[in-house]
Amino acid sequence: MNKRPCSRRWTEAAVLVLSITASAAAAPSAPDVGVDQAHLIRPAELALILRSPEARKPLVLQIGFRILYEQAHIPGSEYVGSASDAAGLSRLRARLQGLPKDAAIVLYCGCCPWSRRPNVRPAYAALEAMGFQNAKILWISDNFGAEWVDKGYPVDRPGTTR
Repeated sequence: MNKRPCSRRWTEAAVLVLSITASAAAAPSAPDVGVDQAHLIRPAELALILRSPEARKPLVLQIGFRILYEQAHIPGSEYVGSASDAAGLSRLRARLQGLPKDAAIVLYCGCCPWSRRPNVRPAYAALEAMGFQNAKILWISDNFGAEWVDKGYPVDRPGTTR
């Protein structure tokens, strides 16, 4: 009896299970803010899109605090205000008014760790209520400085562009 093929199949199965487990562990999860993983985009992915001359650029909206936007923000992004208050949500809705429901939109905050992020849930809920189907939330697990600026992704700052 040849044990080699069975052993090989077990090895292949183990590698497959380990790779699936590693992928699941590496994937962002955000059940605490009610955002489905399909609606998350990683910083590296967004930076690649923004740097590509051929890529269709999404509308990028900063939904956090003005001081953070003024310090450094994603080039081409627009500040709409903190989505954790009524005025910010109103500005977000007004900005989206009239856009096609399949418009590519990326929202980001980055003020604090994902588990405490106050602006994501209300902004995401507003987009869903308005019927937008191609909206993403930038997955920043800790803060914008560490996960965007420090990684060398494109940044606009007052008086400079990088």
